Amino acid sequence: MKSELRDYFDQQLQEVMAQLPPRVHELLEEVTLYVEDHPSRSVMQEMGVRRRNQLCGLYTGVPLTQRHVELSGVLSDAIYIYREGILAQAQDRRGRLDEDELRRQIRITVLHELGHYHGLEERELHELGY
Repeated sequence: MKSELRDYFDQQLQEVMAQLPPRVHELLEEVTLYVEDHPSRSVMQEMGVRRRNQLCGLYTGVPLTQRHVELSGVLSDAIYIYREGILAQAQDRRGRLDEDELRRQIRITVLHELGHYHGLEERELHELGY
């Protein structure tokens, strides 16, 4: 991914994050947020994704609704945001990037993955608009 586009994306991400409610920021203190250009091959295989730009984000960890006292030795919770997937979602039919749509897709992706952290399933997230 070109450096200019990566920088532009990261700037938009910062602006979106700054506009999220304080409660979302509190939740993000509990979950590490990583921003990557695209998912790894192993993640693509695990998720059944064929093209790098098909995946916008991923939550890894144990959702809050599934935690219990005996749970130990598991990796930390993490949210991965994939630039290529989000940029692909923010393009119009001619392939032009829509800045408002980019910000919307970033917001949706962050909130969607936080929903998984709270134990929400894909169906529930889609019903909520995420």
